Amino acid sequence: MDREQVLRAAVALADEAGIESLSMRKLGQALGVEAMSLYNHVAGKEALLDGMVDLVFAEIDLPAGSDWKKALRQRAISMREALTRHRWAVGLMESRTSPGATTLRQHDAVLGCLFAAGFSMELTAHAFAAIDSYVYGFALQEKGLPFDTPEQTAEMAQAMLAHFPVDEFPNLAAFTREHVLRPGYDFGAEFEFGLDLILDGLERLSGR
Repeated sequence: MDREQVLRAAVALADEAGIESLSMRKLGQALGVEAMSLYNHVAGKEALLDGMVDLVFAEIDLPAGSDWKKALRQRAISMREALTRHRWAVGLMESRTSPGATTLRQHDAVLGCLFAAGFSMELTAHAFAAIDSYVYGFALQEKGLPFDTPEQTAEMAQAMLAHFPVDEFPNLAAFTREHVLRPGYDFGAEFEFGLDLILDGLERLSGR
């Protein structure tokens, strides 16, 4: 058993049952060892979380290529996909006071991409905050939704229409009928629309 095996087992447990259920005792049980033996690989729960977050950052594409807009778009999409796989990580990714090397490399690469594109220090700060806030916010909203598939979405929308007075909320009713209940509606498809608005705005600002 090594440190990476411990961290990957912890990520798997959090994926399955949520971060709140993760403990050194349960992790030891999953690995078939005494909880105390885990301290040979991680100093404690906080160090364990640092390592888990680092593994999630390792799944996110680093900005690559000379086209900053394309590079950061792909990175944002990859980031949302990682957060979808590891919903427990939403809210933890930027909370670590002892971030790992992969976490630091990810942030450094984003800054380097923007600097190389000619962004000023101030606009770089705005861009980094706007993009990551949007990705984390969208992931958090998705995490809280009570449905996962278009079929579940349609079922819930129909149930809502049946339980609120349509005459009092005509706009909501129209939106639900004419948009949400369309075949194949997927809330997640809104992600790239909003992302492109942000990137287009940053591109205009950078041109000034």
